[in-house]
Order: sequence, then structure tokens, then C-alpha cells
Amino acid sequence: MKFLKEEEDAVSPVIGVILMVAITVILAAVIAAFVFGMAGTVKSTKSVAATASQEGAAVFVTYQGGADHAAVQTYQIKVLPAGNTTIPAACTSTNIGPFVGNISAMTSCGTSGQDRVTVTSTFTDGSQQVILDTYV
Repeated sequence: MKFLKEEEDAVSPVIGVILMVAITVILAAVIAAFVFGMAGTVKSTKSVAATASQEGAAVFVTYQGGADHAAVQTYQIKVLPAGNTTIPAACTSTNIGPFVGNISAMTSCGTSGQDRVTVTSTFTDGSQQVILDTYV
């Protein structure tokens, strides 16, 4: 009779020890980064929104509000007409103390092309955030 010999090979103990040491070193480096403050700070994102529409040459921006509406001090609207590389002075508007549903009209900024509209909010903590960047 013939006997079959089964051999089961596993990872050698030396390689296993090397892998465990590598995992330990990486884990220690990650923990040290957080303990010593090397990970940096993460800015929180505010939750407010605006929408834009266009009728002929007029661009309308409607402030929608959001969870962080109370922290909004101002919001700035910029309209870059299609084909332009710079924003005309008449196409920038800063609104103080916005309220939900506030509609801002940029009457002479629109063109028949794709106009870029950006709205940036300034919050009570001094931070700024783009809340709308779209084409109308």
C-alpha cells in the first residue's frame, strides 16, 4: 500500500515575527502622531446653501439657509459672464445678514452662454466657505 504524506506549510516563524514587529511600529507611529498633535486640526464644514437661476441677462441667487444659518454674517455673490476671464465690478455683490428666501438679482451680468456663479459665506467664527459654485 501506498501512503500519501500530507505536508502543510505555514509562514515561517521568522517572517511572522517580522510582520508583527512591522505592524507594531506602524501602530505606534500613528498613535504618536495623534498624541503629539502632528495630525493637524480638521476644519468643520458649515451647512448652508444657495441656488442660482437666470432669466435673460439677469442672474438670480436665492439664499436657502441651512443648519448653520445663524452663524452666517455675510455672503458674497460673484458672476463670471461666459467668455470673460475676469469678473466685472458690477457682477459682485455682498449681502449682510441674509435671511432664508432672500433673492439677490445681478441684472446686467448674464449672457446667453454658461455664466459661472459662486457664492461665498463668511461666518461668525471668521471662516469662509463656498456654498455655491455652478453654471447657469
